[in-house]
Amino acid sequence: MTVAVYFGLLALGLLILEDRVPYLFLVVVSHLLAVATVYPWYRLVVFRVSTGSWLTGLARFYLVGLSFLATSVIGLPLLVELAGVPVLAAQSLVIPVSTVLAYTINRSWAFRDPAKVKRW
Repeated sequence: MTVAVYFGLLALGLLILEDRVPYLFLVVVSHLLAVATVYPWYRLVVFRVSTGSWLTGLARFYLVGLSFLATSVIGLPLLVELAGVPVLAAQSLVIPVSTVLAYTINRSWAFRDPAKVKRW
């Protein structure tokens, strides 16, 4: 879901602002907006977390998302500038690199249920 929201925001941003704003700026803004948009859905529906701090969860979710953002910020210029791949096509190639890992980390760390964490 995060990928779909992010990709939609990026495509819209590129369509409207492509000539006036650098694509990497649009990548960062689209990522920030996507995280803010999907976090409540992930917390309440996907991982069904009912306890713990929303802000702590959001911070963890965003930290996991930063790996996706870093992959995009590093990978896109290589594909776009050096290989001549269009931005959206390049992003489509970069997305699979981090999606599965991000889900796994979110499930086991960002959205872990504090009540189920084993104490020493």
